[in-house]
Amino acid sequence: MISCLRNSSPVLCASLLAASLLAGCAAVRPASRAAAPPTPGGDASALTVIAEVALKRGDCRAASEAYAHAATVAADVQLARRATQVAMACEHLPAAWAAAGRWRALAPGDREADALYAAVALKLYHTTEARTAIRDYWRAEEHANSAGAGGTRPTQPDGSAGDRVPAPDPTPAAPRATQRTAKSMTELTALLLEESDAPAVLMAMSGALEPPASSPETLTLLGELALAAYDGERAQGYAQQALQRDPKDPAALRVLARAYVVRGDAPQAVATAREAKAHDATRSGFELAEVLASLDRNEEAHQELEHLRSGGAPAAEVDRRLALLAFASGDLKEARQRFTELLSSGQGNETAQLYLADIAARDGDPEGAIAAYRRLYDSSVALSARSRAASLLLDRNARAEALALLDDYAADHPEDELDLTLAKARLLAEHGESDTGLALLAAALERHPQHPSIEYDRAVILEQAGHVHESVEALEQMLSERPDDPTLLNALGYTLADHRLELAHAEGLIRRALAVMPDNPAALDSLGWVHFRAGDAKGAISTLEHAYSLGHDAEIAAHWGEALWASGRPGEARRVWAAALAREPDSKPLKATLKRFLPDAQ
Repeated sequence: MISCLRNSSPVLCASLLAASLLAGCAAVRPASRAAAPPTPGGDASALTVIAEVALKRGDCRAASEAYAHAATVAADVQLARRATQVAMACEHLPAAWAAAGRWRALAPGDREADALYAAVALKLYHTTEARTAIRDYWRAEEHANSAGAGGTRPTQPDGSAGDRVPAPDPTPAAPRATQRTAKSMTELTALLLEESDAPAVLMAMSGALEPPASSPETLTLLGELALAAYDGERAQGYAQQALQRDPKDPAALRVLARAYVVRGDAPQAVATAREAKAHDATRSGFELAEVLASLDRNEEAHQELEHLRSGGAPAAEVDRRLALLAFASGDLKEARQRFTELLSSGQGNETAQLYLADIAARDGDPEGAIAAYRRLYDSSVALSARSRAASLLLDRNARAEALALLDDYAADHPEDELDLTLAKARLLAEHGESDTGLALLAAALERHPQHPSIEYDRAVILEQAGHVHESVEALEQMLSERPDDPTLLNALGYTLADHRLELAHAEGLIRRALAVMPDNPAALDSLGWVHFRAGDAKGAISTLEHAYSLGHDAEIAAHWGEALWASGRPGEARRVWAAALAREPDSKPLKATLKRFLPDAQ
């Protein structure tokens, strides 16, 4: 077991257990065959032994199911807790759902049980149940903090109050309790976002916390979450509510500035970011630079960062942001120089090294990129480095070496087995081996039954492989179980539109997705594309332009440019494609579009 750091939230401590729970699997690859679920009945102690033996031999599914079964036959809170943690670490969602429900039933008022139950519920898109658990967590947290707000004399090791009087805390008890509650809710939100997407978390959190969420801190948290969920109007509303309580709250002003960006109000976005900077010069100054960059005002963002440097802001942070700004805008020469300087000055980290490897790959130097990625194979960014190196190796037909990069890491890091399997399946599909990728996903579903990420990737790869009707059927099946999932609604709508199938139905699905995440660039792209496929190229242009302004995604630029071209505006199309290609020169969808329209430019 991992010892939790002092003063850490129990929720976060629980989320750190995955690696230690799976430590016994490190020397073996996960079992490829599903173990039979334990038979009904049974002794909890015996089932626990079976579960631990299964963990040691790398059979996560058998361990999860044995532990979940043990939890159902014993009224033991710690057993139910362990069962939940093992099943979550093993990504066995049915077992995690059963164990978390048992834990919560045995320990009402246990905040950790509420948190992990909510996390599993959201992963399975059981929004109502997640909302109930979050509300219970909130109430328990408020009760605990209110009970401690009055303050008590610290006890000595022998249990006595002692004679020493603690120094007075200048912060009143009530605000301290409110701050502790807000901090705990922030940690809970971070946990939920690890397990689910932002729109689902927002749906559950807002339903649980409104109207009790009256503190500026909690309202700002909801505003941040609304931004992550692509809902600028909602984020604006939360920020404005927080500012009604504290008009100078820089955190709320930062949320409001970004909400204006999302809603397309550039003057208000910049003005609000400048107002935030007046109350919090350094942090909000960085936010102002981010706002300017997101509005494609890169030179002004650059100037703002240099101004922060001259005002005493941390030089390393200024340099890091300047490097990221250059990279995002497609200026690879400046980005390389700045990341290199960060590393040579000792201010860089493994992420900076990863960017340099990415720059080499984008600059047409696969050998240099692979060498740079190789230095990161056992780093904090190992999964990204290995996946990107594997893609380059597959480009060179070095298949065995590419797959070994992922397989070897999975053997040593069983907690990342699912992510590595998904990465491998996607890479194989992208390099013409869709059937192999689908076979990997089928085996993964045996180990991780009903896992939504595996099912979704399977639908995507089916479409890539040309099995469009099978892909549509898979998405429809998932949607029947999760009818309000905006990601599925958009995926199905886009797939239908892209293949000119049921365009009216496709638009309806996409609009349902946009009702949940109105500023999602992918869903806006889908809406523009369905209009284009229906023959309304001119009507699609403004939607696609807005989508690109929010996401700067090369595939959206490909669609936008195609709509411009079909509308008799080829010069504008060329400019859109050129700018997007500078940002993302290795985009396959954009390159495919350019090949169709500008074959001589390839």
